[in-house]
Formats: sequence, structure tokens, C-alpha cells
Amino acid sequence: MTDQHSHPSHSSDHPSDASVPKVVVSRISLYLRELQRLMASGQQTISSGQLGTLLGFSDAQVRKDLGFFGQFGYPGVGYRCDELIQAMRDILGTNHPWNVAMVGVGNLGQALLGYRGFGRQNFSITAVFDADPAKVGQVVQGLRIQSIDELPQTIREQGIRLGMLVVPAERAQEAADRLVAAGIEGIVNFAPVTLTLPRHVQNVGVDLAIELEQLSFAVTSALSRGGSAGEATSAS
Repeated sequence: MTDQHSHPSHSSDHPSDASVPKVVVSRISLYLRELQRLMASGQQTISSGQLGTLLGFSDAQVRKDLGFFGQFGYPGVGYRCDELIQAMRDILGTNHPWNVAMVGVGNLGQALLGYRGFGRQNFSITAVFDADPAKVGQVVQGLRIQSIDELPQTIREQGIRLGMLVVPAERAQEAADRLVAAGIEGIVNFAPVTLTLPRHVQNVGVDLAIELEQLSFAVTSALSRGGSAGEATSAS
């Protein structure tokens, strides 16, 4: 095992957002999920080679990704799972709870409200809004659906910085503008449309159809090369 030294504090060594490729941050999230799974099963330590193998990456890739954020691990031991989990939470900013506001409580919105994985990663949807008067006042997963007009006051009172848009494409920009005006700093957008936002507001788009297109491309490409669907999945 070539992993070395104990991890430092990330308060001063955290690189700027611009210096870390988004794909690296995506892999950090994958490493975190796998480490949490391993810890739950009782495993205390792991090497970069073992972690990479579990996720389909090389040990060099794991070390390179972690190298953006500092030095980790112990000679002859590898990584201590609990320490690396804490370091990755520090990196991702999930070492403290985040309240999230959701706009749009249709079928997908209600399904997201029932997803328990958010809580495991320190995210909690604490306020939900909808423009449909027929939905306002209903209670879903313990949350009362509020009128979109209540959004600014609730955002301010709860200190919410993150928003989630689960609205039709034609309503997404208007809803995003309302979130920004209320002080939201980051938006996850499930609508299949590109938002126009101020530079200081971070945006992540989640288009499930695009994800399926990427998967179908991988399967089609593997089959055209004479491979199997299983090979396509592992290659992606």
C-alpha cells in the first residue's frame, strides 16, 4: 500500500473550485458512498487499490483524486475508513446539516420527499412550495405545502441556502428567479431546461432522460463492437 501520512485539516488546504474538475468531485461522492457501506459492514481500513477495484477505477486514479485535497492514509495500513469519510465530508461540505427548499410537489417531487438517502448525507428538505392553489395546505411526508408567495419569508427564517426545482420546463426559469431573489445560493434543477442564473448561484442539472441516453449509447457502442451489455455497463 502506497497511501501515506494522516489526513490534514482541510480548512486551509482546500483548493479553489476552479482547480478541481467536476468529475473528480463526482468520484469523491462515489468513494464516500462506498466507504460508508464498508464501515456499515464492519471494515475499518482500505487501500487505494481495494477502493478503486470496488468502483472500477485504478489505484492511481484514487490517489490522484484525493491528491487534489491533501495527503491521506498510513504506511502499511492504507486509509482508515472513518477518517477518510470525515475528510470527504469536509471536502464536499456535508460535515454539517443543510436545509433544502423544494419547489414543485408533483409525482417526482413527492418521490424525492420520501427518499431517505438525503438525510444520510446531511441534507434535509425542510420547506416545500407549489404554485397550484389546490396543493397548498396539503401535507406530504410531514411537510405542509406552502404557496410560492411564502418562499422569501420561509427561506429567510430557516436560513436555507440550497433549492431544488421539480417543476415543468416552462415554469423552471420563473421558479429559479424566485429562489435566487429569496437568497438561494445553489439550485438542483430536475426540469429539462437550461437555467439563466447569476454567476454567484451554483446550478446542477439532473435530466433523467439524458442519463438514459448515455446508458443506451454505452450499450449500443459495446454491442457494435461485438461485446455484451454487461461489458457496456462496466465500461460506463
